[in-house]
Amino acid sequence: MTHENSELDSLVRARIRALRLAQGLSLEELAGRAHVSQSTLSRIENGQRRLALDQLVTLARALDTSLDQLVETAADDVVINPVIDGTRGQMRWPMRAEPGLSVVRQRLTEPPPDNPSRMRAHPGHEWLVVLSGTAVLMLGHRRVRVETNQAAEFPTMLPHAIGADGGPCEILGIFDRDARRGHRPDGRRDGSDQE
Repeated sequence: MTHENSELDSLVRARIRALRLAQGLSLEELAGRAHVSQSTLSRIENGQRRLALDQLVTLARALDTSLDQLVETAADDVVINPVIDGTRGQMRWPMRAEPGLSVVRQRLTEPPPDNPSRMRAHPGHEWLVVLSGTAVLMLGHRRVRVETNQAAEFPTMLPHAIGADGGPCEILGIFDRDARRGHRPDGRRDGSDQE
């Protein structure tokens, strides 16, 4: 076994144990989920048994993860610099682990539009947390106040808009690809991921 393979082998074994412990599972519980004996699982975690592909697939499922995530090597570049859009007051970070997802930080100073015709509806899903201040989320005819450290999650097929309430607020949002496209200033939906 090469040094590189040995490192990957150790990494996978450590991940199996770490995921098991993080989920609060005993050896017996994970072994039951993975349909292996408790002693086999213990030997896998401790490096006393060879890792077999079929067992890794079963263990990944039992740990509610994928085989890819279980065996992926450390990324060389873990720092992601933002794309800054000064005209819209946004910073956007693409998420490499989930292509199509973006994290957006935005400062809002204006209240949401009162006119429902100015709300957007489009395919997708959004999640946001208010970092400071108070935001008002308009969902159809509902007006929802979201305070500092509160989060909101909603399907973007609901007509929606967000704005500040009583002064500036700052939000951090996670947008899937469809939701991000729906918020382009020109309304373009051409399949490009650039905003």
